[in-house]
Amino acid sequence: MTSSTTASRPAITLTIAGSEATGGAGAQADLKTFQELGVFGIAALTCIVSFDPKDNWNHRFVPVDTQVIADQLEAVQTCYAADLDTVKLGMMGSPATIDTVATALRSQQWKNIVLDPVLICKGQEPGHALDTDQALKAILLPLATFVTPNHFEAESLSGITINTVEDLTRAARLIHAASGAAVLAKGGVRIAGSEAVDVFYDGTVTEVLSAPKVGEVAVSGAGCSLAAAITAELAKGATPLEAARTAKAFVTEGIKNRVSSAAPFDALWQGGNR
Repeated sequence: MTSSTTASRPAITLTIAGSEATGGAGAQADLKTFQELGVFGIAALTCIVSFDPKDNWNHRFVPVDTQVIADQLEAVQTCYAADLDTVKLGMMGSPATIDTVATALRSQQWKNIVLDPVLICKGQEPGHALDTDQALKAILLPLATFVTPNHFEAESLSGITINTVEDLTRAARLIHAASGAAVLAKGGVRIAGSEAVDVFYDGTVTEVLSAPKVGEVAVSGAGCSLAAAITAELAKGATPLEAARTAKAFVTEGIKNRVSSAAPFDALWQGGNR
């Protein structure tokens, strides 16, 4: 199988993620990123999420039935079996969904499995969220070839507190040791200083990727789009480090050209790099 883009055919790239109705994050952000970066995007939905403006913009979370998820993945994998070897994993939402997705992943060979380890969904019952987090770490993390944790997720996956770039580097190395995957640990606006700093580590190479911060507030869709950009670049044949560098630049431009709304947060614009 190959996903590399040719002159006549784009690479095929799948996201397994939730739908976020405002278009700022989730599968919507993934598909827009795929399109901008020149790959053919496919989405299988795991849940439907909408912000509740009457409840401090917390998430309203509705899981997709696991049989429906399995049906989506059966259709996708059967349709594109000869060409599909790259997938991005986003919001799962439940242990049952994780089991269903893992079963589908194990049914074929993959060159690239990019895990955006979403470990929290505001509005979920805490105990249920904890069960989901534990299932993600036990089941999906070992399948991943590339992991893109944000500050909170990097702390959870590594078991350490992250306050500095040195801490972030140590976390990336610990996550790699636990998973064997390449890691891009995202400091974003959480690390003090004028730079938004992420750390790449693949077991051999450590590289700090930085760009000037654009404000001090996180932007909706930045994490989804970063992981999706890495996925697209890997599908086109980039190395993990090349993919991380391209994704960092892509997201930085998207944040600079972000979209405002009545929500108390802005959304990244995937077309910001045009």
